[in-house]
Amino acid sequence: MAHEIIALMAQYGVLLVFLNVLVTQLGVPVPAVPTLVVAGALVAGGQATAMAVLLVAVGASLISDALWFAAGRRYGGGVMRLLCRVSLSPDSCVERSELHFQRWRGQVLLIAKFVPGLATVAPPLTGAMGLSFPTFLLFDGLGSLLWAAAAVGLGYVFAAQIDDLLAAIANAGALALQAMLLLLALYVFARWWQRRQLLRALRMARISVDELHHALQSEAAPLVLDVRAPGSRLLDNRILPGALLLGERGIDRAVHDIPFDHELVVYCNCPNEISAARVAKVLIAQGYRRVRPLLGGLEAWDAAGYRFDRLPLADSSPQAVDLPA
Repeated sequence: MAHEIIALMAQYGVLLVFLNVLVTQLGVPVPAVPTLVVAGALVAGGQATAMAVLLVAVGASLISDALWFAAGRRYGGGVMRLLCRVSLSPDSCVERSELHFQRWRGQVLLIAKFVPGLATVAPPLTGAMGLSFPTFLLFDGLGSLLWAAAAVGLGYVFAAQIDDLLAAIANAGALALQAMLLLLALYVFARWWQRRQLLRALRMARISVDELHHALQSEAAPLVLDVRAPGSRLLDNRILPGALLLGERGIDRAVHDIPFDHELVVYCNCPNEISAARVAKVLIAQGYRRVRPLLGGLEAWDAAGYRFDRLPLADSSPQAVDLPA
């Protein structure tokens, strides 16, 4: 079996590169870098041309990334929430991408494929953020070329060692192929287990939207904290009425005037309220005794039909809040 795979790689290397890169950039958890590295070794051995490998790799990336870009442009934050819901790292996939975009704008596409968790998220994010399609094609094409060239170049430089590795795999036969598939399965399982452990660590009592709506009508109303990243508020400018916005200044500066016995409700729009739960744990560690994430976050509040406010499109920064004496 391993002999056949190596023969196929030598004969159809360019096609395999195209298919592997295409499905990887579409979001399938199958790494493309090993294929590109092997393709680089084939280039060194004269069994493929660097130009052909790079062209198909960039072409496959542009096709899949353009589809995600169009989805982000059309469906906005909904696509981002979908990606994080199926991601193995839902706590940070969108938040980190938004921070990168805030700093780099379209240039984030130059490094996206080198940053774990950013490659699939960056194209729909740039679409949702309103980046023009020609600018997207320019930066995404350059970023894809840099990424593919780095992997192919690595395979070219270490061609001798890769040849030895492929020969060892061929000699080992089906056992080596089974070992590689087992390693891939273990990688996916490890990421899933990491996600599960994070959710368990952040498990705490939530407050429902109905409970919060009722509490906001009382005299001792809780303070509501929007813990989304500023970029997320650009995608979705809805906020709960009277919510305090937390931003890049950090939690300490945003809540330093809030008494420790004041009730706090934190919300986000991420799966399982992960970001809200993490902020709640930080607040509890700082001494706040009555802190709860909002169950279902912003989407649950909207689905219940309760009123929400909208930020001006240019205003996603933290704001001050005056508490009753």
